[in-house]
Amino acid sequence: MRAVRVTRTDGPESVEVLDVPEPVPGPGEVLVEVAAAGVAFPDLLMSRDLYQFKPELPFTLGGEVAGTVRTAPAGSGFSVGDRVAAYTVTGGFAPLATAPVDRVLPLPDGVGLVEASCCPLNYPTALFALRDRGGLREGQTVLVQGAAGGIGTASIQIARSLGARVISVVSSEEKADFVRRVGSHEVVLVDGFREAVDALTDGRGVDVVVDPVGGDRFTDSLRSLAPGGRLLVLGFTGGEIPTVKVNRLLLRNVDVRGVAWGVWANSHPGTLRKLWDDLMGLASTGAIDPPVHRTYRLDEAAEAVALLDGRGVLGKAVVVP
Repeated sequence: MRAVRVTRTDGPESVEVLDVPEPVPGPGEVLVEVAAAGVAFPDLLMSRDLYQFKPELPFTLGGEVAGTVRTAPAGSGFSVGDRVAAYTVTGGFAPLATAPVDRVLPLPDGVGLVEASCCPLNYPTALFALRDRGGLREGQTVLVQGAAGGIGTASIQIARSLGARVISVVSSEEKADFVRRVGSHEVVLVDGFREAVDALTDGRGVDVVVDPVGGDRFTDSLRSLAPGGRLLVLGFTGGEIPTVKVNRLLLRNVDVRGVAWGVWANSHPGTLRKLWDDLMGLASTGAIDPPVHRTYRLDEAAEAVALLDGRGVLGKAVVVP
């Protein structure tokens, strides 16, 4: 079969489509016929050997897929032909991929396969961040950094579903229009966002900041918090890992909280499935609806990954094998 391979870690430009053997599922693994695979920031990082998980070269990119079950172990709860999504970490940009049973997720008939491929990473992250780590409550206000990307759009929709007011931070008017369509109540541009948030909240600040960006936005995000507010650290797409002077936390009674649901799920079995079941409940009401930037063929996958580097993806890019 043909697959999108990383043979050297020189970034998206070195990604190739090559012939590889079909994967053979190991004990406790499901073999999925991939209909669609979401493109995520870890794909970009792995293409440069910058991700915390470092697969042995060569490997196939693609960490989240949707499709149908080709084979499943007895007692897994899955049967041949079942519609599923899966968190594969690698191997998804191919016609076939394997995943451990506990990372394979049942897919309701009402959810399309392209849209479902956008969900296994970003939406559990957003729900775990806002509800479980952030303690978001109805009526509170959320500030979303990097709002036009995959994590950002998922956070907008999850925050709204929890009854929050959402203010999004974006870098252009095009992205501002986009996140309004996704569901953001208000939008501010990156330049001067702290002053704009201050004006929108009558000087109070926001209750929660979702920050997958880090870098030079971090300090002003922290300053945008209301007393008792929580800044949720989800990643560092801005490149720089920021530091915090803890006297700011002390004097203003605010928190900085790390969010890594994958690490949490590894030590808390059943976490991903519970998050997924809750998400599918929201999907059934229309509260979440992943925005798809566009679909890409296998031979266009490198282009899709490279667009993440330039923040050129609105919502989620999807590879269709």
